[in-house]
Amino acid sequence: MTFDYELVGKIGSMALIDREDGIIDYTRVARISRELRPGYIWVSSGATEIGRLDFLQRTGKELSGENAKTDYAAQGQTILMQTYRQFVDPAYSVRQVLVEHHHFNDEKKSEHLKGLLLRCREQNAIPIVNYNDAVSSEENRRMELLALAHGKKRVFECVDNDETASRIACLVHARTLVIFTSVDGIYLNPDDPSTLVRTISGKDGYELTEQIETYKKYCVGASRAGANGARAKLEYVKDAAAQGTTVCIANAKYTISAVLKGDAPCTRIGIDLKS
Repeated sequence: MTFDYELVGKIGSMALIDREDGIIDYTRVARISRELRPGYIWVSSGATEIGRLDFLQRTGKELSGENAKTDYAAQGQTILMQTYRQFVDPAYSVRQVLVEHHHFNDEKKSEHLKGLLLRCREQNAIPIVNYNDAVSSEENRRMELLALAHGKKRVFECVDNDETASRIACLVHARTLVIFTSVDGIYLNPDDPSTLVRTISGKDGYELTEQIETYKKYCVGASRAGANGARAKLEYVKDAAAQGTTVCIANAKYTISAVLKGDAPCTRIGIDLKS
């Protein structure tokens, strides 16, 4: 099996923030950034929360109203990109790629995005991807998705960057998809660390999809309000795993290399994986 990209990785907002000090966890971002290289695509949430914290620090107050998320995202995205650029190897270019749902629901726009990402690999550049919250109105998005649903069997929202990362892994046929979160993976019982599911596998894409559906039944709740949780993660990664991508759901406290080498506890999902 051939792959166009070695890795697509994703990290969530809460894994990027030092909650105690209310700032970016620079140690974590630096560690991740130093591992990024051409052949990797990095999907990074965090712009909205970073923007909120930055605005609060500068003004001593928070924004209110329906446009607060938009304004925070616009402020935080610049800080997010600046931070990655600071720590990524200076030999590599860093390229900001902001996407919305139509990049995955429109064939021409998907091909345009794929071409951009493939050229990044060839041009010694690392794409840093995020959903374009700054210009995405929730009401307009809902109406657009509703309209799309009338003409298609399946519509991708991609507001959750777990879904964004999974769609990109499908688009570029990535060898590995790493989803970094605040826990070690998928659990049979979230209150019992010993029930970590180390492997979800099947002999082919069909059997693997059935296995994923089985494990979704154990997933309840989420790590924070507004998050979609482990069940949604499993739903989002199904297509990528079924096409041959190995998916790793892991704790962001570990390095990318430790996850890839099998030195960090995580949930690995894929075709014909060894337990």
